[in-house]
Amino acid sequence: MVSAIPKRPDQALDAIISAYNEVTERLKQSHDRLAEEVRRLRGEVEEKNRELARRERLAALGEMAAGVAHEIRNPLCGINLFASVLCADLSDRPQCRQLARKIVAGVRTLDGVVGDILAFAGQAPVESRPVRIAEVINAVVELVEPQREASNTTIHIATSLVDVQVSADFDQLQRAILNITLNAIEAAEPDGNVWFSATEGETQAEVCLKIADDGPGINPSIRERVFNPFFTTKDTGTGLGLAIAHRIAEAHGGRVGVGPRPGGGAIFRLTLKAARDR
Repeated sequence: MVSAIPKRPDQALDAIISAYNEVTERLKQSHDRLAEEVRRLRGEVEEKNRELARRERLAALGEMAAGVAHEIRNPLCGINLFASVLCADLSDRPQCRQLARKIVAGVRTLDGVVGDILAFAGQAPVESRPVRIAEVINAVVELVEPQREASNTTIHIATSLVDVQVSADFDQLQRAILNITLNAIEAAEPDGNVWFSATEGETQAEVCLKIADDGPGINPSIRERVFNPFFTTKDTGTGLGLAIAHRIAEAHGGRVGVGPRPGGGAIFRLTLKAARDR
């Protein structure tokens, strides 16, 4: 509030100039705050537009991939059947039988790839219920035991995870965490470490599960591409594991991202809705 203008002319002028400067400074501050808010909102809109465009591309790619996968799976079933019959008929010829078994093994590998494609393209309904993250992680740790043992990776699970619950489909969440964990174990390299922890998300209604490793980390130039289907920096694999995890997170109304881990390595953040009775 501007104080009363003194009666002396010089004092009145000083007061007017002071009040003018004060109002000008306030307007400038308001303008700066408004400009900053506009920049922030513009950034959010651009990010949402990029995400929408990405979803549209992935939806189109998923439809095409599903069609191709179904066309491949049908003849694969026939090849597998005939190769299995051939294995039985060649019981008296070990060398030929071994070749037939290699065909069966190759078919199973291809069928696994087709299964991954269908999992990425599929729109399985999400049957959400309160799920304890610790139970999902324990199930995942059992599944990755062969890979963990082969690389001598040490897995650390934060004790604070015991009571953390999210609203999710147990099987789908397990698959998402499994895919991220396999990626972390491979990135950690021999004698490395993988950490599981959780914090509150951006709001109290969210839970952010963190899966970190002490590997070489992810190059910033490819960080935004790691969730793209068929993108991989490995010599083997389809590049669908993280894409499936991203798809599952979106189906749950959540999100997944990756960034550098303090101290080296990478950290994946899977954010989901907290269970209501948490």
